Amino acid sequence: MDYPETSGIATSGEYLTFTLGAEEYAIDILKVQEIRGYDAVTKIANAPPFIKGVINLRGVIVPLVDLRIKFNLGNFTYDEFTVVIILNIGKRVMGVVVDGVSDVIQLSSDNLHAAPEFGSILDTRYILGLGTVEERMIIVVDIERLMTSQEMSLVESAGQPLAVAT
Repeated sequence: MDYPETSGIATSGEYLTFTLGAEEYAIDILKVQEIRGYDAVTKIANAPPFIKGVINLRGVIVPLVDLRIKFNLGNFTYDEFTVVIILNIGKRVMGVVVDGVSDVIQLSSDNLHAAPEFGSILDTRYILGLGTVEERMIIVVDIERLMTSQEMSLVESAGQPLAVAT
């Protein structure tokens, strides 16, 4: 499986924080194009459950991935607080569905720590590290690695017009 080269640990910079269930996560703010409310999506035939469908964002077909499903976080509901983060990953625009967006934080090397090893119990390949801000522990996600993983290649096909269920 080919992954983009990463350092394996988060670097100092600004991060957008968001929630999935009771946990708080962060992604590199430079990957974020915009944040919007969750609207109805066009379903994709035979797509895995974590691919919610596609939306038309000002003429661009954007596939949506629900990170709650992708990370196996259990039951979920879509409500007025559900948010879509639109990302620029490589040359592709994609969206991720999250429970809510918290804020933009600055993380420095002093408050970034390597992700602990959990062995085969937990898949940590998409975790760059853990950030601490005051009393908060934030999981820093390698969103580029996650969104370009082999199974996410299905997202590419989700953006193709012929794949849309009618």
